[in-house]
Amino acid sequence: MTSATRRSSQPRTPQGKVAKWFDDRLNVAGPTRKQLNKVFPDHWSFMMGEIALYSFIILLLTGTYLTFFFDPSMADTVYHGRYVPMQGITMSKAYESTLNISFDVRGGLVIRQIHHWSALLFLAAMLIHMFRVFFTGAFRKPRELNWLIGVTMLALAILEGFLGYSLLDDLVSGMGLVIAYSVLMSVPVIGGDAAHLLWAGQYPGGPQFLARLEVAHVLLLPAALATLIALHLTIVVRQRHSQFPGPLRTERNVVGTPMWPAYALRSAGVMAIVTGLLFALGGLVQINPVWQWGPYEPYLGSNGAQPDWYLGWLIGALRLMPNWEISVFGRTVVPNPFFGGLLFPTV
Repeated sequence: MTSATRRSSQPRTPQGKVAKWFDDRLNVAGPTRKQLNKVFPDHWSFMMGEIALYSFIILLLTGTYLTFFFDPSMADTVYHGRYVPMQGITMSKAYESTLNISFDVRGGLVIRQIHHWSALLFLAAMLIHMFRVFFTGAFRKPRELNWLIGVTMLALAILEGFLGYSLLDDLVSGMGLVIAYSVLMSVPVIGGDAAHLLWAGQYPGGPQFLARLEVAHVLLLPAALATLIALHLTIVVRQRHSQFPGPLRTERNVVGTPMWPAYALRSAGVMAIVTGLLFALGGLVQINPVWQWGPYEPYLGSNGAQPDWYLGWLIGALRLMPNWEISVFGRTVVPNPFFGGLLFPTV
């Protein structure tokens, strides 16, 4: 090679010099070029996973903001905030901080509603994505590991959503927690001890109960979900995408759009649409107006209380379950809530 050829192969721009410096040490040019040329199917249903991912990102951002103002304490306090109908009412600090976020914190209500709408869209997109995978048989070898990761993510997301709206200590969340407590108590042999351990005592729980919920909601479950999402995407990148039958499509190729620039720009557009939609919903459509429910008290109840849609199948199972229990020598061994609340969803 001549000196002129060597000089021409050297990068002339500062960006090129930086890129070459990294490539000489990390050898990233080849793998990066391969990933940028990766082909993605064009069918709209393949975007459901990306919608779920972008919803999760917005959940993390809005949840971080809300964490600065939320106080997960069950200690009693008297409300003196801006919401006049609640003035002078005794409530927990958790519920008071929720009201303060809604009425006193700048942008608090819209961020809280964006967070809630993002959770609903996250679960809906995950569910539609998994419907596509299931009904097209895309969970079969060699993708069964990713299917199991997806099922685990869905279960963790449902639990994460339940913990999220249970933190507020309003009437609806309190009723949801008492149902969860009863279901856990119904587990044979270990149910009572497990419920006392998680609730830090008998229902409605010890002073540190809501703090435990917050740790699980803002740290443990999001970290687990983020780890599984990263693993899920890594496997998707490593394997070929599944695709619908069509011209030139076989089990050994993917017909569609390359990652860069077409698919990356399309994906960025989807992210912008998802973000805009969630911000519009958060600003224009009311959701979970906790000031209308009031603080939770164990002696209060409301026949109109309903969980978020993704828990409807569980509350439906509890309501539809016949009045069956298993007793031995007159002692109840397996209470009724166990069948609809734990056995059915586990199976």
